[in-house]
Amino acid sequence: MKAIILSAGQGRRLLPLTEVIPKCCLRPGGLSILEWQIRELSAAGVEEIVVVTGFGYEKVEEIVDRVQGLHIRTLYNPFYAQSDNLGTCWIARGAMDGPFVLVNGDTLFETPVLQHLMKDVSSYPITLATDQKVSYDDDDMKIWAEGIRLCRVGKRLDLRHVNGESIGMMYFNLAGAEIFVKKIEELMRQGDGLKRWYLSAIDDLAQAGVVGISSIHGLSWCEVDDPVDLAYAETVVKTWPDRARVKQPENEEPGLPVFL
Repeated sequence: MKAIILSAGQGRRLLPLTEVIPKCCLRPGGLSILEWQIRELSAAGVEEIVVVTGFGYEKVEEIVDRVQGLHIRTLYNPFYAQSDNLGTCWIARGAMDGPFVLVNGDTLFETPVLQHLMKDVSSYPITLATDQKVSYDDDDMKIWAEGIRLCRVGKRLDLRHVNGESIGMMYFNLAGAEIFVKKIEELMRQGDGLKRWYLSAIDDLAQAGVVGISSIHGLSWCEVDDPVDLAYAETVVKTWPDRARVKQPENEEPGLPVFL
């Protein structure tokens, strides 16, 4: 299984912490966000990871270069400062050549989240991992679903229809990968393509009837957008079990794992 992680952004809402390092290199619980993601993806059986970089790419590559026993590489988005994450997906479209999992660079998740998604993939070409809570704010990436069919996804949905949120993870089967790449290329030809979120592509595809959902409600995850989120992430990751397959090499900086 392949995973693509979108880690091109700076994370301006976390300044000054992200003044010189990207958000994905912040270290809740002693590991960078990216390291947590690599650890949990590997534990779930992912064998290949593509990390799309941008701001502070050198710092990201330092982490990637230390990973052993796993096929992992980076792709650089040279226009990260002018684009949102649809453009980052456009950079990675060549890697979307088969089934894959797409993960936001600021989504932290325990292994069972991905395991559940992979067991619960819908009959749709694309499956969005979702969660539910009592109420939703303007910053939540909200969803409207009917059964397991995704109808809409976006931040500005009518709250009367909202019944969940995207956690920033989704699965594409082979047909779904082809559909998604085609939609990315279509939207990037439009005048506002660089300013779009990739979930605007998923919203279009949901309205075309090709996206399903998988609820991971009750499993452990969080996203890191601001200092409050980062503090919360510190508490969340401390509840996760140690992974025996992650060992600290001697004489190395703490928190940089080796995968065996």
